[in-house]
Amino acid sequence: MSQLSYLDYNPVVIHLLDRMESSGQGKIQHRSVRAINLLDIIHAPITTDSISYIDQNDWYQLLQNIPERYRHKTFDDADSINQSNGLFKTFYKSPYSFFTVDSENFFLKIDPVVHFGIGDDTESQGTIFQNTRGLKIRGTIDDKVYFYTSIFENQQRFLNYVEDEITRINAIPGQGFFKPYQSGIISGLNGWDFLNAQAYAGLKISKSIDLHLGHGRHFIGDGIRSMILSDYAHNYFYLQLNTKIWKFHYQNTFAELSAQSSRDNTGNQLLPKKYMAAHYLDFSVNSRFSIGLYEAVIFSRQNNFEFQYLNPIILYRSVEQFLDSPDNAVLGLNVKWIPKYKWQLYGQLLIDELRTDQAFTGKGWWGNKIGYQIGLKKFDLFNVENFDFQIEYNTARPYTYAHRDDQSQTTSTTSYAHYNQALAHPYGANFRETIIHFKYRPDRNISLQTFLLFSKYGDDPIKNIGRNILSNYEDRSSDFGNFTGQGISNNITALHFSASWQFFPNYFLDLQYINRNQTISDSPSKKTNYFGFGIRANVFSNPLLF
Repeated sequence: MSQLSYLDYNPVVIHLLDRMESSGQGKIQHRSVRAINLLDIIHAPITTDSISYIDQNDWYQLLQNIPERYRHKTFDDADSINQSNGLFKTFYKSPYSFFTVDSENFFLKIDPVVHFGIGDDTESQGTIFQNTRGLKIRGTIDDKVYFYTSIFENQQRFLNYVEDEITRINAIPGQGFFKPYQSGIISGLNGWDFLNAQAYAGLKISKSIDLHLGHGRHFIGDGIRSMILSDYAHNYFYLQLNTKIWKFHYQNTFAELSAQSSRDNTGNQLLPKKYMAAHYLDFSVNSRFSIGLYEAVIFSRQNNFEFQYLNPIILYRSVEQFLDSPDNAVLGLNVKWIPKYKWQLYGQLLIDELRTDQAFTGKGWWGNKIGYQIGLKKFDLFNVENFDFQIEYNTARPYTYAHRDDQSQTTSTTSYAHYNQALAHPYGANFRETIIHFKYRPDRNISLQTFLLFSKYGDDPIKNIGRNILSNYEDRSSDFGNFTGQGISNNITALHFSASWQFFPNYFLDLQYINRNQTISDSPSKKTNYFGFGIRANVFSNPLLF
């Protein structure tokens, strides 16, 4: 009985597994749960043909996270690739790993993290920059206990539309505590200073069940966004059970969240707490079709957890009835289908609240709170090798994810959010968007990708019209006549282009161009025209698409 750690966020590996799966050459079950255990990759029915379909360097890089004694289960020659005495006979014995200890009962891998970037936005004042340094550590003990930790220290100035979002939610997307930064060396260089740390430790408690405890975030789905649970928000404290039996993966997550950000918290006091209990059941029907059911409840109690939600196999709606509670429960459906090789269809449905007698009347009842996603992936578009395409549509009706609060007339502590940041889509609610993504690798070390974003959302004027999920929905502007995009109309078109050259395994030089235009009804438009470059090591950039 053995267990390995989970993959941290890695879009290269996610894309690699997508290509393998959609080619029909390698099936790794339960891919919609983005936290993939390395053991699942080892046990997958991967063939030599599947490795020839992807870049072998990516595969060897992935294997460096796995103890050597397991690698023969995939490909014997993976261990001998580019091995050497390394630097000082200690570091970079393999170019894919800075430092590794690999003994019979202990595996440890340590990698430094660097991300430096600088650029100019012709539409705003000030230099746009990023200065990130950090460390990532993963390992196993006795093949039963596994652990992972990372810590990033950051100084950064964001693009104008991200700075607007920081002002709106009083938090940096994906981050926690932050403070102003002013360079003591370069005059006029200012931005924000913040720290990000993730960590967990886990234990294999039976052949089919593992448990881990940590600080982090999770993602459920197959798209660029998730309408169910995304990794957009700040890290949170959680306890998670993963049970894998036959074709099922059942995941239980119990989390402690923050009802507001540190910037909202005046005085020297603890942040007010709220909690989440969620479970997700994924069923891999066959190698081409999977379906998952999700349920979560957000609740707030005075200084304690609601222990009835610890039941791992009960419907939370029934617990709500037992308690006669005011808690916020949501239901979700996730579907993925490979209709033919190199094609993938996926989608999600999120139901926050729905009354069938009002759903089809056309009266725009406020309480029909739903969101959904439809997406398509095509690999080797136009039969061009490594030229991949994705298109995705997301939408959520007004007041979705929001909830009421008996203690406040304007805000809610039980909204589907953490640290003022949405647990699902970054826009919150009352929006529709289309994202088009092109990715091309003309060479194993060169990657080009483009995101095209077309979105519309309705912003809140004086009254609550349904975008801000932190608002108390009892403060809504109207019971009927609600429609998606109501309020102050915001239309966004954006292009994100990036080119990366991997000059050493996991070391990249980047070029980036962003052009964004946001038109607002009865207000001047907001424009972004940014060009920048950077260098990074052992970290992957995640574009902030708003």
